[in-house]
Amino acid sequence: MERLPDHKQIDAWRQDISFSANLREKNYNFKTTWGLFSPREIDAGTRLLLDRLEISEQDNCLDLGCGYGPLGLVLATEASAGKTLLLDKDFVAVDYSNKNLQLNGCNNAKAVLSNGFDAVKEQGCWDLVVSNVPAKVGKEMLSIYLFDALQLLAPNGKLYVVTINGLRKYMKRNLTEMFGNYKKLKQGSHYTVAVATKEV
Repeated sequence: MERLPDHKQIDAWRQDISFSANLREKNYNFKTTWGLFSPREIDAGTRLLLDRLEISEQDNCLDLGCGYGPLGLVLATEASAGKTLLLDKDFVAVDYSNKNLQLNGCNNAKAVLSNGFDAVKEQGCWDLVVSNVPAKVGKEMLSIYLFDALQLLAPNGKLYVVTINGLRKYMKRNLTEMFGNYKKLKQGSHYTVAVATKEV
């Protein structure tokens, strides 16, 4: 029979998890906690998406469903002359994202609590929207995400998404209908990265 954890083990699990990761040829430091997605390492979907992003120094960026902030942190670092906003509906994720932005010296970004894009007021001025799309939010919420992303993007702005392969056809159909275009950038064993552009 498996032994229950003792007080020392529980206390150890309450402590922040710390790790470093090399993302796009730069090292970042992270603090996370149990209960957040992939708390001990950068997940494969996020890495696949990061490898395919095209980021310009002046870009204004949104990271939807930021978790503890790896995507938003890279966006803020590489789009250093723009602004980056990280969004999550989990207050613990927002807290750790802001900790990680501070830990890595990113002064042009912040994380805020938001149900989807509800906290974003500036329409039509964002150059990049990125999301490691949660698979379990439901297709109704996914449709809201895609519709709102289109409204928020500037002309020629891009929406990058990584999804489990089971959502690949859904995303292709819906992005094509909403944006008028869709491009699959990479399909791995478990995840697919795609981009859609807001056409002028």
